[in-house]
Amino acid sequence: MNFKPLGERVLVERTEVENKTASGIIIPDNAKEKPQTAKVVAVGNKVEDIKVGEVVVFEQFRGTEIKLDGKDYLVLNIENIIGVM
Repeated sequence: MNFKPLGERVLVERTEVENKTASGIIIPDNAKEKPQTAKVVAVGNKVEDIKVGEVVVFEQFRGTEIKLDGKDYLVLNIENIIGVM
């Protein structure tokens, strides 16, 4: 993958969410919420506090979804990231 976010943007890959409840009921993909945590894949040149490989928590329904090399990613503005885990 050859993608570098510009400015104060971060490229992330969403973390997988458990698709089963505690009692063993399987939740279909269309019924579960998208996770609000993601692993940082690349950072823009103006991002100082976040490093590649860290897991971040971001605001729900934010970012731009893109597909690179057959994988789904999300480009977030730095102000949409709540914190680092």
